[in-house]
This record gives sequence, structure tokens and C-alpha cells, in this order.
Amino acid sequence: MKHLNGSNRPLRPVVVVTGASSGIGRGVARALAARGADVVLAARTERTLTAVARECERRGGRALVVPTDVGDEAAVQALVRRAVERFGRVDAWVNAAAVWSYGLFEDTPGPVFRQIVDTTLFGQVHAARAVLPQFRSQGRGVLVNVGSLYGRLSSPYVAPYATAKWGLLGFSEVLRQELRDAPGIAVCTVLPGAVDTPIYRHAANYTGHRIRPLPPVTSPERVVAAVVRAVDRPRREIVVGRTQRVGVWVDRLAPGLYDRLVGPVVNTFAVQGALVPPHDGTVFVPDPLPGTVDDGWRRHDHRLVGGALTATAGLAALAIVVRALGRRR
Repeated sequence: MKHLNGSNRPLRPVVVVTGASSGIGRGVARALAARGADVVLAARTERTLTAVARECERRGGRALVVPTDVGDEAAVQALVRRAVERFGRVDAWVNAAAVWSYGLFEDTPGPVFRQIVDTTLFGQVHAARAVLPQFRSQGRGVLVNVGSLYGRLSSPYVAPYATAKWGLLGFSEVLRQELRDAPGIAVCTVLPGAVDTPIYRHAANYTGHRIRPLPPVTSPERVVAAVVRAVDRPRREIVVGRTQRVGVWVDRLAPGLYDRLVGPVVNTFAVQGALVPPHDGTVFVPDPLPGTVDDGWRRHDHRLVGGALTATAGLAALAIVVRALGRRR
């Protein structure tokens, strides 16, 4: 994304990144800074954001730290104002803030469910409400919503997160339809599968057991690259993670089969044997420790990946058989 000033010199892109303290958001901020962008960093913890700002500045970008709880609409409005006051405009906005829980719906406390939806869905709604008037005044802008393949399918234990991501996918589609009168404004949705980020370690957990991402786990760098591509060359939707896309395909071909088998697959590969007492993770309070982009899951996945790939291939084959038998009847 390049714009020219009055001297026909390229302007540094100005990009707001929410969820910038760790995971995909942190990776996106660093990647954009390395390309010379001015980045506005938003998350709940100022100390962690300050560390990210130093990383971005070492890579050649300028950084503005704005501690923000995206579930607070007034705070998100203030975030836009701070960005415009400092840099004069907002060229792109990346919505990467999210919190997560693992547990049966009936075991998940109501306040936790609400907080996850407030952050993961309404945080992005608040961002759109805040930045779209700025985009309209400029005549251009790119809004990138980091969704999930949980916006296309579901599994046990993730009711609030799946609710938020399904809602985000529909919200993004409505925005695209309503912004047809503003061809300079783009709304992009990036849909990754399981990604090697700290969100699983930070997740609230009511399963009674240790949890991990469902293998094979995608590197955060692949998702970061997809987000940066969306900022540069907006596309309606970008899916990241080939293996996880098989689950979407199976769900469409044989939804009954998917419903029967997804639980055993998740219990085998994502819910581990170690006992863990129930806890709220970082749903309400951010992690006081320094954030990271990845969390090391891929370095220990070799044994599980083979089993997960075999299970995925089996699901796909069964779906084809079920679909073929259904057509013969």
C-alpha cells in the first residue's frame, strides 16, 4: 500500500494493529514495520506494547503505543483519534485481538462467554464503527479482520470463540455489501486454522485437562504474510492452512459424519491427559509476562502430526463414501 504526498514521494503507510502484544498481531506489527510502515499498537498491557514498539522501531518503522481494551467502544474511538493526531490518517486497520476458552458450554461461566464475544467479535465491530468514518473522509482504507476457520465449522469445547468467529464472518460480509458505494474501502477476512501462537496457553480452561492446538499447526509467519498481502492487495477472503480446510469440506459433504467424528478427533489430539484445575486464563486479565509471536507447538508436533493427518484423510474418504451412497439412494 503506497500513497504519494505533494512532492510525489511515497508516504509511509499508517496501520493500526489490535492484539499487538503477542501472536499474529505482534507478528503483523513487526512485518509491517520492516516494510517502513508507521504502526499504531493496541492491546491491554502498555509494558508489553512498549517492547513491541522497540522491535518495530529496530526494523525501521515508527510506532505509537496506545493501551486499549477493544471491548470498550469509547477506548477504540480514542485509539482512532490518537492515530490520526500522530500520523494524520489511517491507511489500514488490522483486527487481531482475541481471547479464547476451552470447555463444554455448560461448564463455561457466563461472564467468560460474554467476555470472549465482547473481545473477539465486538472488539472488531467497535473498530469498524470507529475507523470507517475516517476511511470515508480519506476516500480509501483497508480493514482486515483476522477471523478463523471456526467461522466456517465448529468443534466441542469452543462455544464462545466459535460464536464470535461465525459472527465476525457474517459481519464482514455485510460490511462489504454496504460499502459498495465506497470503492476505495476494502474489507478483508483472513481465516487461519490452528496457529502456533500463545492463545492456547492463555486460554481459559474448564476441561480438567491440558489443551493444545489441533495438529498440524500452522506457523504464525504464514498468517502474518496473508495479513500483509491483504493490506497490500485487498482480497475478500484468505484461508490459511490446507489441512484444516479439509474439515470444512467434510462438514459440507457429510455434516452428520463430521458431527459424530469431530469430538473423538479433538479429544485425541487437542485435549491431553495432564490434569489442570479450572481457570479463566487471560480472558479478563492480560498475561503479565512478555508476549511472543509463536509458542513452540510446531517444534514438538512430529508424532501427533502423522496421526492427525491420517485422521483427516480418513474423514475425507468417509465423507466421499457417504456422499456417494447418498446420491445412489
